Amino acid sequence: MSLRFIGVDPESGQTGSPTAWVDENAGDIVLQSYIADETTRTECVENNAPGHTKVIPAGETVIRVPAHMIPILREACDAAERAAAVR
Repeated sequence: MSLRFIGVDPESGQTGSPTAWVDENAGDIVLQSYIADETTRTECVENNAPGHTKVIPAGETVIRVPAHMIPILREACDAAERAAAVR
């Protein structure tokens, strides 16, 4: 794995910082962010994709990424797309 740092939540200070990276080998986006509260997790399960089991599978979780990180996520998406194109 070759992670390239893309950006960190500029409003989070030095701890608890939502962060985005791109795995340049796989073309994946890797995110660190806040674990969604139980109300949000329940709503995600209830509004799951049609035909999918109404559960958050083991090995997955729901995270909440602050809206002001959208530009960082766009940059991560662009970098991931470029990395996937060279594979």
